[in-house]
Amino acid sequence: MIKKILIFLILLVIFFIIYKSYFNNENMKPEDFKNTKPIIKIEEYFEGEVKAWGILQDRKGKVTRSFKANMSGKFENNILTLIEDFYWKDGEEQKRIWKIEKIDEHNYSGTASDVVGVAKGASYGNAFKFEYNLMVPFKGRSVKIRFDDWIFKQDDKVAINRATLSKFGFKVGELTVFFEKN
Repeated sequence: MIKKILIFLILLVIFFIIYKSYFNNENMKPEDFKNTKPIIKIEEYFEGEVKAWGILQDRKGKVTRSFKANMSGKFENNILTLIEDFYWKDGEEQKRIWKIEKIDEHNYSGTASDVVGVAKGASYGNAFKFEYNLMVPFKGRSVKIRFDDWIFKQDDKVAINRATLSKFGFKVGELTVFFEKN
C-alpha cells in the first residue's frame, strides 16, 4: 500500500513539473523584446486619457465577461498615478487607482488597494510585463488571483494587453484588453 502511494506521489510530481514547464509564461521574458518598436514607456503611454475594451475568459477559453474602461494617468516625481474606471457589461462598476513607481530605465513597482503586496514590472522595446496578486470578487467573497500581464504597444495610440490569471500555479483564466490613447 505504501509503495502504491509513493508511486502515485512521484507521478503527481512529474505531472506537475511537465504541466508547469509546458503551460508557463515564464518562457517569455521582457528582455526578449529589447529590439522591438515602438518602444513603450508606460509613464508616457498612460499619461492623459486612455480608453480600453476587454474580455475575460475562463480556463477553457469561454468568454465570461466583457467591459469598457476609462483611464486617466499623471506622471510626476517618478510615480504614475493611473485611475482606472471599469464598466462591466453585467452592470458592475469597479475603480482601481494604481501608484506605479519608475525604479530605473526598465523596472517598475506598483500598488493599488486591491493588490496584495507590490506589483513588479519590466519594460523592454514594445513590451511591458506586470506581475501581481489581485483580490478579485468571486461569488460574494474575494479570491487572490495571480496576474501575469503583458502589454504590447502597437503604435502611438494602440496597445494590446494579454494577461494570464492563475491560482496555485494553475491557469484559471485569461484577460485580453485593447487600449486606445486619446
